Amino acid sequence: QYQLVESGGGSVQPGGSLRLSCTASGFTLDDHAIGWFRLAPGKAREGVSCIVYSSDNAYYQDSVKGRFTISRDAAKNTVYLQMNNLKPEDTGTYSCVADSVKGGVPTVQTICMILISPSLSRSYEFDHWGQGTQVTVPS
Repeated sequence: QYQLVESGGGSVQPGGSLRLSCTASGFTLDDHAIGWFRLAPGKAREGVSCIVYSSDNAYYQDSVKGRFTISRDAAKNTVYLQMNNLKPEDTGTYSCVADSVKGGVPTVQTICMILISPSLSRSYEFDHWGQGTQVTVPS
């Protein structure tokens, strides 16, 4: 059974840090792009960050550049999202997704670019989703 399990969410004061984890079971992430979406009340889903698992190439939404870092641990089949200097606007449910190359998508790098693009990600079907973890940064 393919599964993504997130952990690490919570409530933190502005300026604080959290580290989210996304662990895959039932499949390996070697040929995948893995990323994070967040969904806040009243806002559209937003792709925050993505990593090409095999090459470690990372992509970020402009609003989190310099504050968030995505990384992976191949031995644990896990991707992390280190979030520093958190702001109230970072509040939301964070879900990890994993996807591999399929018809019409040439590379895993393309998957990451789709994930970060609000217009492209809306119409794209990602293969695997986690259940989501809540991040709250009070104003």
